[in-house]
Amino acid sequence: MNAKETKTDRQSSLANQVALEFRSVTKTFMAGKRKVKALEDISVRVPSGVITGLIGPDGAGKTTLMRLAAGLLIPDEGRITVLALDATHDSLAVQASIGYMPQRFGLYEDLSVQENLDLYADLQGVLTDQRPARYQELMHMTGLAPFSSRLAGRLSGGMKQKLGLACTLVHPPELLLLDEPTVGVDPVSRRELWSIVNRLVQEQGMSVLLSTAYLDEAEQCHEVIMLHQGRLLGQKPPDEFSKSLEGHTYTVKVPGLNKRNVQKRLSEGEGVIDAVIQGERVRLVMDSTERPKIGALLQGVDDAVLKSVPARFEDSFIAMLRSETEKGKNQASQTNIAHSMRMSGGDKVIEVRDVARRFGDFYAVTNVTFDVKQGEVFGLLGANGAGKSTTFRMLCGLLPPSAGKLRVAGLDLRKAAAAARARIGYMSQKFSLYGNLSVRQNLKFFSSVYGLRARHRAQKVDWALDQFELRSQAEATSGDLPLGYKQRLAMACALMHEPEILFLDEPTSGVDPLARREFWLRINELAEEGVTVLVTTHFMEEAEYCDRLAIMSAGKILALGVPREIKKEASSPENVDPTMEDAFIKLIQTDEQGNKGNG
Repeated sequence: MNAKETKTDRQSSLANQVALEFRSVTKTFMAGKRKVKALEDISVRVPSGVITGLIGPDGAGKTTLMRLAAGLLIPDEGRITVLALDATHDSLAVQASIGYMPQRFGLYEDLSVQENLDLYADLQGVLTDQRPARYQELMHMTGLAPFSSRLAGRLSGGMKQKLGLACTLVHPPELLLLDEPTVGVDPVSRRELWSIVNRLVQEQGMSVLLSTAYLDEAEQCHEVIMLHQGRLLGQKPPDEFSKSLEGHTYTVKVPGLNKRNVQKRLSEGEGVIDAVIQGERVRLVMDSTERPKIGALLQGVDDAVLKSVPARFEDSFIAMLRSETEKGKNQASQTNIAHSMRMSGGDKVIEVRDVARRFGDFYAVTNVTFDVKQGEVFGLLGANGAGKSTTFRMLCGLLPPSAGKLRVAGLDLRKAAAAARARIGYMSQKFSLYGNLSVRQNLKFFSSVYGLRARHRAQKVDWALDQFELRSQAEATSGDLPLGYKQRLAMACALMHEPEILFLDEPTSGVDPLARREFWLRINELAEEGVTVLVTTHFMEEAEYCDRLAIMSAGKILALGVPREIKKEASSPENVDPTMEDAFIKLIQTDEQGNKGNG
């Protein structure tokens, strides 16, 4: 028996054991005067020695389940067993045996990488003589060895996540709980994090429970636990979920027709569960196995190409969630913003010429040049620390450039930054509204800041509550909202004054696939109305929605063009039809190798 077979047999044997078990667990919280049932009668088992995925839309109860498993919360009803310990009565023993990395891991940004490791080794009681070997192993595993003296606050988002994981693993746990560890990191860092987790499972037999907003990651798991509104929808291997939709899934391609338009028209069709852009095609999920009549779904189109394709886990996830909601099928969000555009179609509304931004001796952005036309959806992609957010802040007039020229809405930002800001909307990467105010209070405040008064302001607040489905949360404290609701509120606030240009800095980071679809339906509607949209994203499939893309690395642009052209440049005999993620990773890695060669 070879080593691979031995490892597989060991994992199979471990998977028959149980690392974590919930038996009829219920947990309730008070949100203001409302009682919210975060988990309701949940019974699940997490096998030993494998990766179990935890997925569900925002507010499903994933983080509550993680915190209960870590012994940080006490269930109202039911029993939780962790590594044969009772999580309620033996919570300190549980916490000493597991590793838990929450969504917002507590790195100390004014301490170095090494100092953070030392701090967590102290907290976890790691003996001094055991630390050097453990540190060396963790630094090699995460690739952070060259950065041990760098302040944590100076690390990129992906490096921070890897440091957080290293701190969690300073004392090797038997069970590792990871609450969305890949949120907000680029595809290269995401693959590196998964490589680390896979190595921990395969080489050390560690048990892992991992929640994620990326459904391609869920497909890599041994089993998936799916939650919705605190209830269990199912627990089984990913391909078992997909089987129910075999014969329901297709791709559609219409030569010469904008794929965003095709997606919108298909999404409104009879019997359509889901329609989402996938590369140069639109992926279509139907509610029956009867082959759809494409002429009925796309009236007036006679050259559409319909092709049957295998079902995937994401199809089943969306289908299950839609069946659980009153909305039923994929519906356009009908944002209905009555913009009175002041610029003629096709005009350049954003002009960037040889722009640079320096912080001390460090150049965050170097000689960046591009244009954006009215009504265009323009994507800025790049690894963490590539300079995307810095570029955004300069374009919004929040940060002056060190060199170069910037014109937004026809105005020179060096001379008229305030006037330009009045014509743009900005949604930052991190939730930047007032967390201690209610949803309604935030909407009132931002509409006032944008100059809306009296009746007009009241109308816009009502519009935002209805269009972004926030009315049920109107009096809730904004800081306590699930991430998806926070993102909706932030976008609503950015649109209160009907801006001509909308800057969205990773608007869908961390939100579930259903919420991402709703966001992009709104973005598409805005573009159709003539609003210019600049967006950054780490979801490479979302880049396909953009009319054009710029891919950045180390403050400079590596590629600029339509998605199809960028992917074509990345094709090779080994990969003749690369995805956008393939193209992105190839560009970034080629640039990094070139920089090493020049160094």
